[in-house]
Amino acid sequence: MSFTDKTLTCRDCSNSFTFTAGEQEFYAAKGLVNEPSRCSSCRSVRKSQTSTDSGGDAGYERYGNFASFGGRTPRQMHPAQCAGCGDMTEVPFKPRGDRPVYCSTCYNKQRASSATEAVRD
Repeated sequence: MSFTDKTLTCRDCSNSFTFTAGEQEFYAAKGLVNEPSRCSSCRSVRKSQTSTDSGGDAGYERYGNFASFGGRTPRQMHPAQCAGCGDMTEVPFKPRGDRPVYCSTCYNKQRASSATEAVRD
């Protein structure tokens, strides 16, 4: 399939922008069927607004609503404090308080050390 540059109008600022043949090829390779409706500067402004609108605590690592299953399925995430390093993180289950909760880094360390102990026994 042959792609040619297209001139589109941004839905936010109403300026014209070019949807290049390379971008069209990229969209097609990813299975995206809709053309972009915003120019690159309006997209970056919108992206920065949505990433800062998440709110929450300082130092809180947020993976987003669509972090599970390759970004296809929404997953309810719950804030938790890591029992290993004390940083705030999100986990896909509601912490009950009777068991420690770890961030991914500390969990991997914990898992590696328990596997080593199992080999020794």
